Amino acid sequence: MGMHESPVPDYHEPALPVPYDTPDERAPQAASGASWLHRHAPMRILLIEDHAKLVRTLTDSLGLLGIQVQAVGDGQQADVLLHHHAFDAVVLDLALPGLGGLEVLRRLRQRGDRVPVLVLTASGETLDRVHGLNAGADDYLPKPFDLAELEARLRALLRRSLGAVQDELRVAGLALDTVSRRFVLHGRALELPPREHDLLEALVMHAPRPVSKQVLAERLRSSDAVLSHDALEVYVHRLRKRLEGSGAVIHTLRGLGYVIEVEPDAAA
Repeated sequence: MGMHESPVPDYHEPALPVPYDTPDERAPQAASGASWLHRHAPMRILLIEDHAKLVRTLTDSLGLLGIQVQAVGDGQQADVLLHHHAFDAVVLDLALPGLGGLEVLRRLRQRGDRVPVLVLTASGETLDRVHGLNAGADDYLPKPFDLAELEARLRALLRRSLGAVQDELRVAGLALDTVSRRFVLHGRALELPPREHDLLEALVMHAPRPVSKQVLAERLRSSDAVLSHDALEVYVHRLRKRLEGSGAVIHTLRGLGYVIEVEPDAAA
């Protein structure tokens, strides 16, 4: 963790709301905080933290808000994940074994990745905050912190990120209204089956970055199983057929996944 270990815990653990089976049955405090999240596919957060208890607590708490958390406790592993996978936000502890948190952040920004990053710093370590912000962090939170404050800051970052990509995203003749989650193709509503819709939405939301097959399969998973890569390819094939002539094309990038972009002829 930080350079000066302390018996003071890194967070204040509140009573967690009881999980319910359906969105309509969510506890009021969870529903009010997460309502904006459910307009989009589930948010994917990369938590880069080596404190096992903190990781478990954050994973459980954010999960109740409908946020999917992938955790890693090593800087080198985090750098590899960020290089090959798309996330909606990153929570980064600067004091990591192996590759340090600042170097993970610098490499991320050097690749041109603007994913929102919330840095966790040791209490009173002003230099940590300064270095983190200078390296490209969007916000910071000193330890110990309250989970409610972390969740509030994370929601603000995600809202800011979604706002930054505008209310409408466009790839050639394809447009996505990020508020209503509706697609328009050449001025006409494009109605899609749920899995095709979620797949295309994920690609458009992350364009021009590729999205890995693993990430897409997890987003399209059923209640009991992750979608196979063969089944995913079937949905991609169907979308390619639907987008023919639109100027938007889905490419397969070996080892990276899929990306949607404007066909060269359409951009000319």
